[in-house]
Amino acid sequence: MNNREFEQKKAKRDRRTAAIGATAVFGVLIALYAVLTDLTHALDPVLFPGLGVILPEMARSSGELLKGFLYSMRLLIPSLAAGILAGVACGLAVGMHPKVKLVLMPLFRALNPVPPTMLIPYAIAVLPSFWLSSAVIIFLGVFWPVLMSTLHGVVMLEPRWIDNARCLQLTGRKLVFKVILPGAMPQIFAGIGSGLIFSFILLTVAEMFGAKAGMGFYVQYYADFAEYGKVLGGIIFLSVVVILLMTIFDRIQRRVLYWTNKR
Repeated sequence: MNNREFEQKKAKRDRRTAAIGATAVFGVLIALYAVLTDLTHALDPVLFPGLGVILPEMARSSGELLKGFLYSMRLLIPSLAAGILAGVACGLAVGMHPKVKLVLMPLFRALNPVPPTMLIPYAIAVLPSFWLSSAVIIFLGVFWPVLMSTLHGVVMLEPRWIDNARCLQLTGRKLVFKVILPGAMPQIFAGIGSGLIFSFILLTVAEMFGAKAGMGFYVQYYADFAEYGKVLGGIIFLSVVVILLMTIFDRIQRRVLYWTNKR
């Protein structure tokens, strides 16, 4: 068995162990919740209804949950894609020009820590539609981590890679797409992962402010009527969606970053 086959088998074992472990943890948490609600009624039955209430509510609201999911994805996907593309493009452009980076980094460090949620009232007041204002907020939440990660990825590149590429007369787009972008890709994916998680937080918050549909709207709407079975069902549904999308992201990351042996 060569080293590559050994690494592949080890990666499969690790992923299988992680899947089994995560499933076991979720199973224990669900069982504990069932004990505290359906069996012992230790928790307030109004705020914390048992699985006997939550699961039927989810089944009855499946159409509404699916509609909310589709609405949320129509908002999330374009905003996420725009944030990733803009962050990578700006990060590459600034990172490849040291003087530009020197001028702009203080500005980036000043704006990056500002929570996009603080801008929601301004976005709603200034922009012509709620959809656009929410999209801008999500865009900013994705843009900054991707931009900063791309900058760090470009800066951390081995100088000898650039020197060797230039010796081979690689310039312009060839230099960017064959050397700089692949070299910075691990950092870029780290930023995209952070942006993806943050985008779900911003999506939910934005939909709670004034949306007429969406996963966040579903939770807020039924919370206003104290229907906590549907509220918890909506939270569970949202959590499942996040887990599935993060799993897809991890698979894409492993495939793209195959040379780094990411697990």
